[in-house]
Amino acid sequence: MSVSRRVVLGAALAFLAVVAAMALFPGLIAHADPLRTDVRAALEAPSAAHWFGTDQSGRDVFARVVHGAGRSVGIGLLATALALVVGLVIGALSGIAPRPVDAALMRINDVLMAFPEFLVALVVVAILGPGATNVAIAVTIAAVPVYVRLARVQTRTFALAEHVEAARILGVPRVQAFTRHVVPGVLGSLSVLATIGIGSSILAIAGLSFLGLGPTEPVPEWGLMLSGGRNVLGTAWWIAVFPGIAITLTVISATIVGRTLRARAEGRTA
Repeated sequence: MSVSRRVVLGAALAFLAVVAAMALFPGLIAHADPLRTDVRAALEAPSAAHWFGTDQSGRDVFARVVHGAGRSVGIGLLATALALVVGLVIGALSGIAPRPVDAALMRINDVLMAFPEFLVALVVVAILGPGATNVAIAVTIAAVPVYVRLARVQTRTFALAEHVEAARILGVPRVQAFTRHVVPGVLGSLSVLATIGIGSSILAIAGLSFLGLGPTEPVPEWGLMLSGGRNVLGTAWWIAVFPGIAITLTVISATIVGRTLRARAEGRTA
């Protein structure tokens, strides 16, 4: 890996560490109450008192960005983890299932993969209704097909590996050989993919929140903050710009780390 790429990777990891600290310990980073309103301080520009300025209700934007990391990133991680688990189960079962069952599962999976993930998530959350939980479910359903496809391919690959065949020859039961030697390998491959998927999930969640389908006011959430600041961009740009920067840098950083891990797993130079 070249020096420039190491610098970029280091910067991405450092920023993700900051985001993790914001999500886990928001009170230590931003001392102001993200829900406290002060009409007299409404729409104040960034200053020493309010680093990122204030919004229409006089709430501190910096505090809301910091406290919003927990929800935006947390929901993204939850959705990615659920998609990984569901994709692993369905893909692994499809990989060892009889041909008719495998064909049926893959046709359904292909139909879902034919549509953009955000569109699938939008349709699902429109059916379930707005809210953080429903957004997580929608993003999970939208992301599952990619994990199913990879899990199926990896299951068939690992099932033919020499150490799995050796375990069967030694008399290890089929189910035990599958769970002990095949599943861990498939899970490793999916985990690498999930590091890239986290960024996509965070972006999808922000988009749904921007459309009013995610958490509702006064909850601090990056996509919701973007939506709240879009109508005053000309006079109070900071309300939307700072959460927008947070979303952008988080997604880019997660993608950089994920692609680096995938390149190393494939034996390539990141």
